[in-house]
Amino acid sequence: MSENLSSKNDKSETALILIDVINDLDFEGNEELVKKVPTLTESLARLKAAAKAIHLPVIYVNDNFHKWRSDFEETLKHCLNNSVPGRMMAEKLSPDSDDYFVLKPMHSGFYCTPLEILLSELGVKTLILAGVAGNICVLFTANDAYMRGYKLIVPRECVESNTQEDNEFAFDQMEKLHSAKVIQLDDLIASFKTAA
Repeated sequence: MSENLSSKNDKSETALILIDVINDLDFEGNEELVKKVPTLTESLARLKAAAKAIHLPVIYVNDNFHKWRSDFEETLKHCLNNSVPGRMMAEKLSPDSDDYFVLKPMHSGFYCTPLEILLSELGVKTLILAGVAGNICVLFTANDAYMRGYKLIVPRECVESNTQEDNEFAFDQMEKLHSAKVIQLDDLIASFKTAA
């Protein structure tokens, strides 16, 4: 890779942002979310494959889980090598060599991270947001993205929260406050095929 954060081949007006999908999901109150992991994982894998098929950059935006001496590789290794509730998701969604990753210290993918610089390098204007938790990290990232002028697309099947009520709240807020297009995954993938 050159001095730039991105390759010239990765220039794209749209990018897929996968939020906290490399996650052990080992926390209090995780029961309902963990039950949804198999379905969520399949939906996220379909979304990622469809995005890569039309050469959209894929950016993992992941919490550092307050482990200041670890990096993304350590987080991935922890999720893959231990019996944690999020292991299936980490196995199926492990980053490819051409994917990007950004570690975040707090809820928003933009807070104290180079995400905005990377998106500028890539020429991105529209973000497809997916991951967990919908009412926390996805919502906070949507808020900061909206304030920076990005258009937002949120596929329903690719966002989950601790409860369905929390998830619906997040979708409602993103639609009302951030002008996000909350869409069915099949419809989004169909739009990829039309655009290709």
